Amino acid sequence: MSILTIEQIPTLTDPVLIVAFAGWNDAGGAATHAAQFLVQQLRAPRFASIDPEEFYNFSETRPHVRLRDGLYREITWPANDFFASSASVLPQSLVIGIGIEPQLKWKTYSAAILDLAKQCGVKLVLTLGALLADVAYSRPVRVAGFASDPSLAARLQLTSSRYEGPTGIVGVFNDACRRAGITSASFWANVPHYISASPNPKAALALITRVETFLHFTIDTTELKNQAFAFDAKVSQAIAENPQMAAYVRQLEARDQEESFDVEPASASPPKGNGGGNGHANGKDMEEELQRFLRQRKDRKDDE
Repeated sequence: MSILTIEQIPTLTDPVLIVAFAGWNDAGGAATHAAQFLVQQLRAPRFASIDPEEFYNFSETRPHVRLRDGLYREITWPANDFFASSASVLPQSLVIGIGIEPQLKWKTYSAAILDLAKQCGVKLVLTLGALLADVAYSRPVRVAGFASDPSLAARLQLTSSRYEGPTGIVGVFNDACRRAGITSASFWANVPHYISASPNPKAALALITRVETFLHFTIDTTELKNQAFAFDAKVSQAIAENPQMAAYVRQLEARDQEESFDVEPASASPPKGNGGGNGHANGKDMEEELQRFLRQRKDRKDDE
């Protein structure tokens, strides 16, 4: 059985491949939410997929079962799907991949995506990611990034990543692109580490905006903006009603970290070294307290 299934390669013009992977490099589900929003807004049909059998430990990434037509149960396996659009708003075609970070055979997995890219004539790959950081939710979302090509990095005003340490499938796939001679760039949204709600529409919107600027197109983001506004309002209300959390957020706002965050943190965990020895312990306490507070508010509303 073929790992990569291509139903039919669509007609494409100078296509760019955009990929996002759920898991380690997708804090708050922001990267995959952004990619899914692109697919939705561009009405991009699926044309290819990667079979999950070789890449997942199904006791960790479990398939789902659902009742179909009230008659029989259907299994839904972990999906790695590819969509294509040549919509009139786009100056060039987009191939959009939405997957899940695998547990097994990362080299083979990356090679399958590169095979698809080559068959589609892709010469530029754009990966999306999201990392947890010491940032105030009330501030605009910062988007860090890097590019494999120095001239592209200079045009985008991106600095080279200084990160060394464990990496995720985004890092491995970008390295595979480099080895294959395909130019790649990566954008990473900074997500507040004390808010674990997923998806984070505010961070997803920041990624979409960065992609629009980079690729010179505009789509209707009204729905995502409304989601981001409602998300901010909900978090603001919860924090305002808890003095300890409000004080912590004010501390982050006052600091308004001047340093940029290096992409590819060690997992989707808060970066080390910002804010002193007790900063992350306090941040973890804030996350637990915020989630508990939001659950209590929901329970109260359900009882009304």
